[in-house]
This record gives sequence, structure tokens and C-alpha cells, in this order.
Amino acid sequence: MTNASTLVVIPTYNERENLPLIAARVLQSVPGVHILVVDDDSPDGTGAVASALASGHDRVHVLHREGKQGLGAAYRAGFAWGLARDYERFVELDADGSHRPEELHRLLDALGRGDLGSRDMGSGAVSGGADVVLGSRWTPGGAVQNWPLRRRLLSRAGSLYARLALGLPVRDVTGGYRAFTADALRRIGYDTVLSQGYCFQIDMLWRAYSTGLRIAEVPITFVERVLGESKMSSGIVSEAIARVTVWGLQGLPARVLGTRHPMPVTRIALETLETPSIVHA
Repeated sequence: MTNASTLVVIPTYNERENLPLIAARVLQSVPGVHILVVDDDSPDGTGAVASALASGHDRVHVLHREGKQGLGAAYRAGFAWGLARDYERFVELDADGSHRPEELHRLLDALGRGDLGSRDMGSGAVSGGADVVLGSRWTPGGAVQNWPLRRRLLSRAGSLYARLALGLPVRDVTGGYRAFTADALRRIGYDTVLSQGYCFQIDMLWRAYSTGLRIAEVPITFVERVLGESKMSSGIVSEAIARVTVWGLQGLPARVLGTRHPMPVTRIALETLETPSIVHA
């Protein structure tokens, strides 16, 4: 599988200063990948910047949408655009520089590694690479830069709550640096995921795990934005808490009765990303 079959989806809203920088880093870090900027009619002119980038580079594309529709809707639109054009691998990437493009190869390597395995839902056989790869801040080798202690504690507490409520054996439930195969997106039913913000990431992961997709975690370094303003709000946090609580209660009978049989999550050590060495959660 070539990098040309990989689409990096970058949602934007008021990211005029950050977008040219992050796009250049993506194109330089992983030659051959394509970028799709999904802009929600940013009032600061991000859409025009995206169009200029697309006109100057045949691997940069832009999808303009009317009004601010949210992160989840942007990713759904980006996935639909890419699937219609037969891309085989999809990456979620923030426009603000918090996800380092220089680490993108880690996610793509794990997505294609034949030693990870992927269950065939019909036969139960295990073969191929991971279906979903999570860039993890909290797995060994992962890190966060320029975050105050309070935000670190809130992030880890939120991830822990979602892990316990949903029975997800992953270290970083809310992280947004992820890679999917096209088949994984279809099996998850990405187009029916209506959650927004961090809750969208939890929803996608919960569906992937419950569906029996093969999930791997790789360590990343999350860097707090330098330019622009964060899109985090109390409404996004409240939505996540409410939905996770409901999903946890809905899934409790299956967990207690042991009727859910997902694949184990694979954690890949940082020092062995180039030489396969797998640690199972």
C-alpha cells in the first residue's frame, strides 16, 4: 500500500496562521500522502488559505462547508469524500500543530504491520495489520508538552472515566491523532456517529472496539498550540460525560455476562516501532 492511498483529514475553523505550517510539515514528513482540509466557513479566511494551498499542490484538497458544524461532522464529511475517491487509509490530524506530523509514520507503520493481526468477522481468523491506530499521550513513550498540571490531570481523569465506564483497555481514550483503514470506517458506521468534539473520538473508539476491530496504540508527543485559540468548551466536556455514562450503562449487561468478545488492544513500544515488538494490553 503506497502513501498516495493515504488521506490526512484536517478540520479547520479559524486556523489561518496554523494551516500553511501544518500542511507543509505533513507533506515533508510523509512523502506521497494527500491532505484534505475540511473548513467550516472560517470567518478569519482559513478557507481561502486552504484553497490557495490546494491550487498550488496536487496532493492538497479542500472541502468547504457552510457554517460551523463541529469536529465530528467535519470528519464524517472528510471520510465520505475520501471513501468516494477510493483512499485506503485515513488519518485524523489537528490543524493547530498539537499532533506532530513528524510522528505520522508511526501510525501508518502500525496500520500496515503484518504482525499485529486483524480478525475476520466471518471466519474468526487473524491476519494482516491493525484496523485502527491510536496516537497515545499516556502510553509509555508518550508525552505532553506545555500543558499545566491541572489540564494534565483533567485529561487523564476524563480518559480514565471513559476507560472504566466503557471497558476500553486503552491508555488514551480521547486523543485525536488516529489512523483508520477504509474498511474500519465502514464497519464502525462512521456516517452514523453524531457525537462532537472529544465525544466523537470516544464514540469512534468504542464502536471500533465493540465491533471487534484490531486496535493498536503508539506513543506520540502532544504539543499545546502556540497560535490561535482552543476550541475546547464546557459544552463539549458535558456532552462527553453524559454520552459516556449512557453508553456505559447500556453496555454493562454484555460486560457482566461476558457476551462481548472484542480483539485485544496492542500497545507498541516506542523504541521498537521500526523493529516489531508487541506488548498486549
